[in-house]
Amino acid sequence: MILSIAMKNKDSTLRSASLLSHPAIYTDYYELTMAQGYYLSGRQNETACFDYFFRDLPFEGGYAVFAGIGDVLQILEGFYFAEEELQYLAEQGFEDDFLDFLRNLELSVSILAAKEGEIVFPITPLLRVEGPIIEAQILETLLLNILNFETLIATKAKRMKFAAGNRKVLDFGMRRAQGLGSLQASKAAIIGGVEATSNVHASFTHNIPASGTMAHSWVQSFESELDSFRAYAKHFPNETTLLVDTYSTLSSGLPNAITVAKELEETGHRLKGIRLDSGDLAYFSRKARNQLDKAGLEYVKIAASNQLDEHLIQSLLNQGAPIDLFGVGTRLVTGNDTPALDGVYKLAVVNDEPTLKISENVEKITLPGRKRVNRYTDDSDMFLGDGILLDDEDDADSIYHKHYPHKYTNVSGFHTEPLLQPVLKDGTCVIDIPTAQESAGYASARFDQLNAEHKRFDHPHIYKVGISKKLMESRDKLTRKMKS
Repeated sequence: MILSIAMKNKDSTLRSASLLSHPAIYTDYYELTMAQGYYLSGRQNETACFDYFFRDLPFEGGYAVFAGIGDVLQILEGFYFAEEELQYLAEQGFEDDFLDFLRNLELSVSILAAKEGEIVFPITPLLRVEGPIIEAQILETLLLNILNFETLIATKAKRMKFAAGNRKVLDFGMRRAQGLGSLQASKAAIIGGVEATSNVHASFTHNIPASGTMAHSWVQSFESELDSFRAYAKHFPNETTLLVDTYSTLSSGLPNAITVAKELEETGHRLKGIRLDSGDLAYFSRKARNQLDKAGLEYVKIAASNQLDEHLIQSLLNQGAPIDLFGVGTRLVTGNDTPALDGVYKLAVVNDEPTLKISENVEKITLPGRKRVNRYTDDSDMFLGDGILLDDEDDADSIYHKHYPHKYTNVSGFHTEPLLQPVLKDGTCVIDIPTAQESAGYASARFDQLNAEHKRFDHPHIYKVGISKKLMESRDKLTRKMKS
């Protein structure tokens, strides 16, 4: 199982689901060998500061939606090494003294992070971990696994919802997801703007709306398509959406749906919708809308599914397809065209001394020191850029391109807000962990502050992210020192 989650159900009673029974060993092996190395070297009391950020935007887009920090905090609140885990590590050859250290370990790290649902961009630190170097090292893989995946899916969902506009988008991806990652994917999809999920477990755990219609197997199991529609309408008279393409959408499926719709009207009910799951969706939706309207069924909605993504949704709507709801699956929960976010977790401070990683590839040279992030907005509260500054410096008048210092932006006249806020202090959560819907609402509001040129799918405008002059000088000085 994947995550450890606690939440409130519709009756406001606490509902818990233990989805990750061994979070302490949900890690890469080398995190533990390094941790033991620190311990055996007598460095267990040394401190460190790590930054989480990503280098490239997914889906060739102009933004990302930060997600996963809520699940991270849920896990860290109950983080410890259980005896059975320590026994396993002993069998792997770890030293007894180190295992005793882990047995008594209580997290004391502190974390600053962007809010879940924040609209974020490359190289901007989104999470800062400070504390004992052993603790910070052990948490690396867990943080990367959750933040990278949920941010990827929340971003894909936001792109699909943006393409759909005021039409609803539902998550139908559970059966095509990578195993139990479907639970994280469905939650992240809600954060990105999807309205409901077919994933009952995710709905139960996160108190998010569940939705679904019928499969072709339901239709095939009856002697006739009409019998299958009538049976479904009998049992679900207020929630009937009929799948009309099992045999022939226009010759049988749609006429039979109209027949059942009229029968429902006679009993005081209404057919909720029809679903198209194959063929030319633009063509069939126009034909369906025409026949439904001619039958006086203007209120019946048309849903469409079948390998949809933001580009196909946009194409369908550009063709004037009268589709009211989109069911998205595979291309949402797998991230499809960008199967992984390249988020990284890099050491920035050791024992209060700034450090950095250098590389022949300048894109991989990291930024040293404890850093904070300013987001700059104009008088209309629209995003203009992000500035990365050293934590102890005053607000900068200008931010500079990370690699081309002759490119800079004067930010002295803009409104400033801090992007990172304390979420964990000495191992204790210091915020109310947001629900998926709360994070979705925040993401929607922040997305409204993003200018249109960053939202387009083709060649989106590059959002300005810069560093302060003081941070640039610190990086360059350390780089020269390490190369000398």
